[in-house]
Amino acid sequence: MSTAVSVHDPRHDAEPSGWAEFRRAARLHAPWEYALLGVESRHAQHSAALAVARVDGRIVGAMLATVVRGPLGVRLLEIHNPWLSGFPGWAFLDHVEHQTRARLVRRLERRLCRFAGPRCAGLLYRYLPADAVTLVSGLGRVVREATGTSVLENRFASVDDWITSLARSRRHSVRGQIRKIDRDPGVVVRLAAARDDLDGAVLAELVNRHRARLGRPKFDSRGPVSARYLHELVRRDDVLTLTYHDDEGRLLAFADLLDHAELPLYQHWAARSRQEGGRQHLYFDSYARLMEHVVAAQRKGLSAGRGRLDLKRSLGLETRPLWAAAVPRPVAR
Repeated sequence: MSTAVSVHDPRHDAEPSGWAEFRRAARLHAPWEYALLGVESRHAQHSAALAVARVDGRIVGAMLATVVRGPLGVRLLEIHNPWLSGFPGWAFLDHVEHQTRARLVRRLERRLCRFAGPRCAGLLYRYLPADAVTLVSGLGRVVREATGTSVLENRFASVDDWITSLARSRRHSVRGQIRKIDRDPGVVVRLAAARDDLDGAVLAELVNRHRARLGRPKFDSRGPVSARYLHELVRRDDVLTLTYHDDEGRLLAFADLLDHAELPLYQHWAARSRQEGGRQHLYFDSYARLMEHVVAAQRKGLSAGRGRLDLKRSLGLETRPLWAAAVPRPVAR
């Protein structure tokens, strides 16, 4: 059995042979598609590096790093997919056993550090689930519990079943807010995949203004979402975009759902403030409409990322624990 590891720069390197087959076999969400990684990396504040591990020529694992450039040329490798909140920055085929994964993780680490150069300070793993912690643990490695991620298990026959499962006050407010949107002639709602009617520049402006209003999370190295990235993303067959326009065609709010055979991810949400002419009640309405797809398509659940966890718990989502791990460069050699 021969093992090989290589690193690819999605900004300009060709797609690794067999990558599309690996992405399908590993059941990865849309942001792992190589062309989309290239769009994200070319327009991001910090570029990405994709390391792939092959056994007998076939890709069996991969690790994605954001190469964060700091003062004096120091570089830190953040292991995550920037727009997949709550999901680890690596993937393996199901048949790869735990012990083999651990060996491959070490090889992927070393290869990424060499790619980042002599000023690489090490690696920072984000969004590690419980069953992955032992893969990065060891002498000189620091593992700490991080903010968890929210997941709603789909055990419902209908959206109304989900709403009925909520606490009384939230149940009444969600139903009331849905009725208000349905009865408002000044709001046009559409949910569909492959949205070629949307302009990425308009979406990006709304997202980035919304994020700025909420404040940047601590230790977040991501820059603004690029117009090109969103333009490409919403045109995909595996991405559903929910939009709210006013009766003059102005975008009031939107959400996108990265569809998946098991666990779709509610990715972006952005809305105009009331001062900008926005509407109330749209956020809770968005969950009801996205849950319609989750239930109808019989997905196992819905993931909604790491923000506003208390509010999401009121909508029936559970907080699953996550860990972060820091690996200094000397340890990763």
